[in-house]
Amino acid sequence: MFDLFDLPLVPGLSSATDIITPVEEAELIARIDAEALLPFKFQGWEGKRLTHSFGWSYDFEDGRFAQAAPIPEWLLSIRARAAAFAGLDASTLVQALLIRYDPGAGIGWHKDRPVFEHVVGVSLGAEASMRLRRRKAGGFQRVSLPLPARSVYHLSGEVRHGWEHSIVPMEHRRWSVTFRSLA
Repeated sequence: MFDLFDLPLVPGLSSATDIITPVEEAELIARIDAEALLPFKFQGWEGKRLTHSFGWSYDFEDGRFAQAAPIPEWLLSIRARAAAFAGLDASTLVQALLIRYDPGAGIGWHKDRPVFEHVVGVSLGAEASMRLRRRKAGGFQRVSLPLPARSVYHLSGEVRHGWEHSIVPMEHRRWSVTFRSLA
C-alpha cells in the first residue's frame, strides 16, 4: 500500500491541512455533538458511526433520497472554505453530512451514491486514514490518504467515480463534515 509520500497521481483527489483553526474545530465538534446524531443504518445493519444530514438525506434502508432540514448557519462558513478549496461555488454544496466515529467505527468500501457529484470532507478530532482502491487486472490498485485533524479532502472526476473509498476503524473519536453537490 502507498502512503501519502508515495501517492501516485489520482486524478480528482486533493487534500490540504489546517482549513480551520483548533478553536473552530472545538466549536464544530461541540455543535455536531449537540445535533440529533443517529446510528448509520444500511439494509438492516446498524453501523458504529453516528450521523445527521442537512440539505438532502439518503436513506440506505429503502433507497429514498429526500430533502432534509436546511444546512444551518453555523456550517455556512466552513462550507464556504471547503467549496473554495475545491474550486466550487459554496451554493453547489447542497448536502452536509455530520458524522461521529467512536472507537471501532469506520466506513467500509463504497462509492458515494450517484445522486451526488463532488464530495468535500473536513476531518475533526483524531487522525483517520482514507483508503482508496480501484479494480485493475489481477487485483486492486490501492492508495492511502492520511486525514489529520482540521484537514480537507475533495473527491471528483476519476477518483469519485472510478475508485471506492473507506475509512479505517478509529482508535480514538473522530468527527467529520462531508459536503456534497448533486449530480
